[in-house]
Amino acid sequence: MAEKIFTKEELAQYNGENGQPAYVAIDGVVYDVSNVGPWAGGKHHGNVAGNELSAAIEYSPHGKGVLKKLPVVGKLA
Repeated sequence: MAEKIFTKEELAQYNGENGQPAYVAIDGVVYDVSNVGPWAGGKHHGNVAGNELSAAIEYSPHGKGVLKKLPVVGKLA
């Protein structure tokens, strides 16, 4: 199956609300954070799923190392 390419508008639909999965984009890669406890409801430390969060992860205590554990669902256009 071809890799899904998300526009910013499409990514915004995956905000973790109303039963939607929670996806975030980091450095052009879209990750599924739906099953990550701290992302319950699509929000985590002021960040909201459905967005490009490359700048935010630079300032997070865990950094990009946590991304290795997440499923990749596509790329951001």
